[in-house]
Amino acid sequence: MRNTRFATFTLFASGLVVFLIGAATLLAPAALHGLNGIELGVEPGLLSEVRAAGGALLASGVLIGLGAFVPRLAFTAALLGTVTYLAYGLSRVLSIAVDGMPGSGLVLAAAVETALGLACALVLARRRRGGSDPRPAPDAAAPPTPAHPG
Repeated sequence: MRNTRFATFTLFASGLVVFLIGAATLLAPAALHGLNGIELGVEPGLLSEVRAAGGALLASGVLIGLGAFVPRLAFTAALLGTVTYLAYGLSRVLSIAVDGMPGSGLVLAAAVETALGLACALVLARRRRGGSDPRPAPDAAAPPTPAHPG
């Protein structure tokens, strides 16, 4: 089945955002984190950890974005978007409670991540409720039973 406009927009926007953040984290981690006043330094181990997370985000962005255009991938993309964004957003909220208030850019990031995670969750819920899950229903997969004469 086709994606709704809401699902297409949500998956495309969510995929694009996480793809761009992932690319920036992978290719220019010091510059990206510097925007929020975070100094990464030149420690190879720390940079490796940061770049690895960037690569994972970039790959997630590709899959989430593909879900906007390949209906077969929409469920998986919405699930990945929900988990990725809510994990980031809620982890930032926990960090605020435990570590204190970060700069305004990271507070905004928490809000945007939580909003995108909830939007992806809504796509998921609508697909399940509306029956637009591309997997066949159990009845549809069963071969037809022959009519009995009589």
